[in-house]
Amino acid sequence: MVTRTRTRTRTRPHTRRAAYATAALVLAAACAVPATVAAVTDPGSVVLSPPEPTGPHAVGRTELHLVDPERGHPWVEGATERDVMVSLWYPADPEDAAERAPYVSPAMGAALASELEQAGLPRSAVDFAASEAHALEDADAAPDAGPFPVVLYSPGFSTSRFTSTSNAEELASQGYVVAAMDHPYEAPAVDLPDGRVLRDRIPNTETPAYRDAIATRVADTRLVLDAMDALAAGGSPRVGGEPLPAGLAGSLDTDRTGMFGHSAGGLTAAEVMLVDERVDAGMNLDGTMGYHAGDEAWADSTTRGADRPFALLMAGTSKSRGVARTSAHNEDLRLFRAGSSAPVLELYMPDAEHMGLMDYQWMLPDVGEGRGADHRTWRETVAGAISTIDPQDSVDAQRAYITAFFDTHLRGEDEPLLEGPSAEYPEVEFVDAP
Repeated sequence: MVTRTRTRTRTRPHTRRAAYATAALVLAAACAVPATVAAVTDPGSVVLSPPEPTGPHAVGRTELHLVDPERGHPWVEGATERDVMVSLWYPADPEDAAERAPYVSPAMGAALASELEQAGLPRSAVDFAASEAHALEDADAAPDAGPFPVVLYSPGFSTSRFTSTSNAEELASQGYVVAAMDHPYEAPAVDLPDGRVLRDRIPNTETPAYRDAIATRVADTRLVLDAMDALAAGGSPRVGGEPLPAGLAGSLDTDRTGMFGHSAGGLTAAEVMLVDERVDAGMNLDGTMGYHAGDEAWADSTTRGADRPFALLMAGTSKSRGVARTSAHNEDLRLFRAGSSAPVLELYMPDAEHMGLMDYQWMLPDVGEGRGADHRTWRETVAGAISTIDPQDSVDAQRAYITAFFDTHLRGEDEPLLEGPSAEYPEVEFVDAP
């Protein structure tokens, strides 16, 4: 077993300027948003730059277009195939001269620009076309450094794989291959390599539609697991079999696979683990463990729990009842913990909020500074999305605990950080089983 110590740095990432919107605005993203980002003419436009990853590896990113020919989608009449897009982050060759990957796809950038408008800012407030991730696009894989454990990521209901770039890049820099998937017709906009854009078709947010969405997500995840197995075996799972970056196949160790997700993505991880033994450990970032907690519309995993290690990283309060989002106050979380035969780690960030467990945490504060946004609509957006926690502290804590959890259960490393409260990360509380 390996014991590591962590050195915490509190320097703010350079030029991290951005904006995003609340969960309600994400759900309201219009289907009619243009597929390309209009030219930016506002001289005050800011450019997105996620927090720099802190691990020892350079990071690469490539895109996979997968197709399941045996199913369509419950909300799309006549659909006979299922397209899924995946961003694959991985340790890259630091000598590769590749350019940095775009932060978001063109259509997703346009969707976010529309949401900014609804939050009281001009569409030109952020230059999405110029915004970049830290990852090098299609760079060669790190030579002779792998193979690395694989971690899948599922985003929240009606959100994008791109808006958890900070955590994905951090894991890749620490020596993981991260496969972040979109769930088309639920995400605001998904660009396909053939030029099509698949837009939100969500009929409503009632329990039957949500149940359909989770079932679709589980099937999407198993398609991605199949693709990771094919890639590790030396094949190309891309549509048309297009080649992948050099050395990438040898970077994947699919015998060590984890999964995490935000909101509905966290429930997706738990549901996948009930039906697919390939996922060795799962993590839920502030997701309800059921279809509708208020109506006690439980999912299978709500009462059956997990039979492999699982973590809950919860934040803030339940909006309907104003109580802490922990198993002490929420029946879905209590049932999940009680039904689990494997250890469940429950962590809680009382000063954080739901949308802060993704890239909103670093985006929203910086747009206030970069754009001088201080009107009521914007203040309410920020308060409802990420609450009052220090943004850098929140990013640091999320990265530390996500990495430590997968280091423990995919690498077998001894992580004291998971043993109890840490003076280094006072933002995070440990929750005992109720």
